[in-house]
Amino acid sequence: MQGLAKFIYTKILGWQALGNTSFSKESVKKAIIIAAPHTSWHDFYIGVLLRALVGVKTNFIGKKELFVWPFGFLFRALGGVPINRQSNEKKVDSIAKLFETHEEFRMMLAPEGTRKKVTKWKTGFYFIAKQAGVPIIMFTLDFENKQNRISEPFYPTNNIDEDFKYMYGFFNEIKGKLPKYS
Repeated sequence: MQGLAKFIYTKILGWQALGNTSFSKESVKKAIIIAAPHTSWHDFYIGVLLRALVGVKTNFIGKKELFVWPFGFLFRALGGVPINRQSNEKKVDSIAKLFETHEEFRMMLAPEGTRKKVTKWKTGFYFIAKQAGVPIIMFTLDFENKQNRISEPFYPTNNIDEDFKYMYGFFNEIKGKLPKYS
């Protein structure tokens, strides 16, 4: 599968992966992986090809109601994990618990929370990483240059403003598939 993904990603689509492409399932078993700018459904297959190319299993979360027949099997096969929040439990707490219950868990998400243009990212991923004690790994969806740049693991500090400034800097000048939403 890795060879096929590499062929499609590099030869057919003309993309390249740069930066921390050597992080593997042995080195970073738990992390929040953020991909930006998220502007199109095309981001999905680029992400799937990239994860196959670098050989890293990633996960995503969804409400438990999505993981029933007929799509439950497919979502799980793609790395989906259902969340079942208790009525008195906050979403950050329930997601952070997933890192405790899985030996290997790399949660992938778009920090914007939408495919539309935003001026500020959502902060949930940041607080989940802090609470779970896991790093954040960033990767770009640079359709202009057909590149995915992957960062080194970044552990959030106690200075959210500086941390977000650092993360925004990683994605500076990156153009998504639909530049008007980048």
